[in-house]
Formats: sequence, structure tokens, C-alpha cells
Amino acid sequence: MSGFGLHHLPYGVFSRPGDERRIGVRLWSSVVDLSALGGHLAAASLNPLMAAGRREWTAAREAVDDLVASEPPLIPLRDVTLHLPFEVADYTDFYSSEHHALNVSKILRPDSPGLSPQWKHLPIGYHGRSATVVVSGTPVQRPSGQLAESVFGPTRRLDVEAEVGFVVGVPGRRIATTDFAEHVFGVVLVNDWSARDLQAWEYRPLGPFLAKSFATTLSPWVTPLSTLATVPGVAQDPEPLDYLRPAGPGFDLRLSVEWNDTLVSTPPFASMYWTAAQQLAHLTSNGASVRTGDLYASGTVSGPARGEVGSFLELTRNGAEPVRLRDGTSRGYLEDGDWVRIGATARSAGGKEITLGSVSGTIVA
Repeated sequence: MSGFGLHHLPYGVFSRPGDERRIGVRLWSSVVDLSALGGHLAAASLNPLMAAGRREWTAAREAVDDLVASEPPLIPLRDVTLHLPFEVADYTDFYSSEHHALNVSKILRPDSPGLSPQWKHLPIGYHGRSATVVVSGTPVQRPSGQLAESVFGPTRRLDVEAEVGFVVGVPGRRIATTDFAEHVFGVVLVNDWSARDLQAWEYRPLGPFLAKSFATTLSPWVTPLSTLATVPGVAQDPEPLDYLRPAGPGFDLRLSVEWNDTLVSTPPFASMYWTAAQQLAHLTSNGASVRTGDLYASGTVSGPARGEVGSFLELTRNGAEPVRLRDGTSRGYLEDGDWVRIGATARSAGGKEITLGSVSGTIVA
């Protein structure tokens, strides 16, 4: 639990039996109740604080640091229920890993592998369904849908997508990349569950729909954006249009994907082609607005190596090359009862190693 020390203190929402929801921060394997600080920190979700803007975010952080320094009572995590830390307004998912896009193309379109013509000109994304965003630990029911012509039934190719999510605090429209940190409150881990057989049948011509809308799982802990160290993004060629420049900061998050207690992949977020600042700028470039509580996700995080991919579609080559798990069983895609956990570590702005709140879920029939 060393990644949840005094240099991190991610925000979350918790409750104890018979009590109302409260905002807290995680310290080691415990929660510090922030309700006594009053104001935005006495709310039942992070939305009021997130809407207040950067000056209030800084003031709240100083108050939290002072409270923690006074050694307040710690509530063990085992004694609380964790909830969605904010009310999700809208949800957008991007497709910003060049390695992931190329892997998918090679696997699903071997006769014409490569990126689509527009891929390096704009961050591609789609609008998801906020009503089915759930907190980590919520069971995920296997979805059903059309699998082929005249065939309806439960998906046989249930997959994960290891992603990083960015939480909007301050509303806005036509947001410049240089204003990214004035609008984005924090960072969470995301699992964008995907039914690949439903997706293959439905996605042309309009893209993902029912193959992804059944569930998206979110970490219960929001790491403030200001907590994370930044790194340069990857080189972009061709040079993006003016509204996508400068690219904005990159983040050196190192993800991990566990499948039934077996570590199967370690995706590197620093390899993402499009930055979170560019994603927000593109999302609002047509005049569309974002609201407090909007969530947008990076898209599947995949690196160049087989052990750095963020989906089982890539890891198992669409089920053709199953992976062997610690218990001796093999998997091409998720089976009922399987459990997946996505975690991440990063460097804080102060140079310390921190651990982001993980996101997990178990598949039920």
C-alpha cells in the first residue's frame, strides 16, 4: 500500500452501514473522512468540488493535507462501501493508441493492415453510455445481442480494454490544449468491457454501440491531476492542426492487467499517440460543451510488445492463441466466473511512486 501514502491521497466517496455517503481520501489501507472540513468536502459526491475550479481544488488540497497531518481517525477500508466518486454526466471513449490500432487492424483485417487515413489527423472517439458506468467491484453480466444474421444470444467473445479516464471539473466549450489543466480535475482507471462478436457484426458503418454500452467499470479513487508528474508526449507526424497544438502533457502511467490472479500484461500509457489535452480539445472543437462530471477515456492502452497490450483480442489474437493462467487453465476470451483487475503506478509531481486506484470486475452469466 506504499503508493497510497501522504504524497498521493486520492479522493473517493464511501459510506458505513446505516450512514450517508461522504467524501474521503485514501491513506494506506484506510479512509480519512473529510466531511468535518465542510464546504464542498461535506457533499455526497465530488461534483461540487470539481465544479469549483482550480483555485478551490488547491485550497481543498491544502485543507486535506492539514487534516491528515493532525492524525485524524482512520477508517479501515474493510469497514466501508466505496461508491462512484462522482456523478457521471457524459462518457466519451477514444481510440488513441497507435499500437492498439495497428494490432487490431492486423488481427481483424489481415488483407489490409494499417491505420485508417484520418487516424493521425484527429483523435477518433465515440460517445458511450454514462448510465452503465459502474464502480470497481460491481459484477458484470455477460451481455447478449445479435452475433450474426438471424442469431441472437450471449456474447462468446467478452473482452476488456485497459484505459485511463479523465474527469472534467469545470464546464467549457472549444477548450484549448493549453487550458486542459483548468478543466480536468483528476484521473481514474477504466475498464471498457467489450463484446467483440457483437462489435464485429454491428460496428459498420457507425461504430461501437451495444458491444460496449452494457458496462464500463471505474476506479473508486480519483487521483488529482496536479498529483501526477508529466512527461513529453510521443512525436506526431504529420503535425496536427492548430487547435490540437501544443500537444499538452503526457503521463508515464504503467498499467497492469490481471486475469484470474495471473498478470498477463503491462501496458505503458506513455506510448499513447494522442494526449488527453488533445482529446479534450477535439471533443469540444465543434462547439460541443463538456459538463462537470464528464468522463472521457483514453482508449485501449497498448505498447509495442505482446505483453504490453490492453485487450484480450490482442493478447490471444482474437482467441486463436489462448493464454495459460496460473491455475493451469487456458483462455481465449472471458468465461463466466472470470475476474479481471487493472492497476497502475506512476510518478507523483514530487517524484514519489504512487499507485492509482485499481478497477476490477467478475463476469456473471
